[in-house]
Amino acid sequence: MKPTISVVINTLNEEKNLPFALRSVQTWADEIVVVDMHSDDLTVEIAKSYGAKVYLHDRIQAFDGARSVAVSHAIGDWILLLDADEVIPRPLSQKLIQIASEDAADAVIMPRLNYLLGAPLLHTGWGPHQDRLTRFFRKEKIVLNPRIHSFIHPVQGARVLTLPPQNELTLHHFSYLDSAHFFEKLNRYTTIEAQQAFERGEHSGKIRAAIRGAIEFMYRYIYRRGFLDGWRGFYLSGFMAIYRLAISAKLRELHASSGRNNNIEAYHRSAEEIIAGYDGATPRAEKVWSFL
Repeated sequence: MKPTISVVINTLNEEKNLPFALRSVQTWADEIVVVDMHSDDLTVEIAKSYGAKVYLHDRIQAFDGARSVAVSHAIGDWILLLDADEVIPRPLSQKLIQIASEDAADAVIMPRLNYLLGAPLLHTGWGPHQDRLTRFFRKEKIVLNPRIHSFIHPVQGARVLTLPPQNELTLHHFSYLDSAHFFEKLNRYTTIEAQQAFERGEHSGKIRAAIRGAIEFMYRYIYRRGFLDGWRGFYLSGFMAIYRLAISAKLRELHASSGRNNNIEAYHRSAEEIIAGYDGATPRAEKVWSFL
């Protein structure tokens, strides 16, 4: 009996990207499952127009935490996890169908070509020979967890097949549109990673943060040959160094209990003390310096 394939996509306001993702799987997938986080645009309507089964999920900061919910709705023998801004080339779809039909593996790691700042990157850690993801698998052969960027793990004994980084077998990912888009996501993802690190009991310091940032830049730009990606490779390597620094800063804030709301309250208390002189009291200006 021919094995069935379910394509699973998590979405939030993806009306511009989703049609391309759906068109790349509609003709060969046995089922398309879209789990949407109450989009404000036409995402849900577009998904339904392509025959997808649509389920709703409360909004959370990162999709990784909702992946398991999305997969639980799929009934296919095989699951293909796809992002709304990703596209499956026809040769890759044919290869996945062949693997499933021949029972050649339990999980498949596929290369991904990332488009960032307006062009595909072949290096900087985002080239197809560097970025490889487990996205096609039998449901019972993997474990999903909410940890960001590390949510899929094959179970012990699972047969894992890695596809070669050939263009026709590469998943195409249309990611950051520009620098502003990168920093929008950076802010969200670093908040999540800092919170998860805090829950694991991790700590951060200035020296460690500086070292991690420097290592990230060197890793991306030198070791991962980001210099071959021109100006995009240079700036993206620097952006990823900032990414590491942002995680460290947010983790330090969590340990200091100096979140935004707490700081707002502290600022208001200081403001009250500073303007107390207008009410006839003597302002305590020295309190202002206690923040430094």
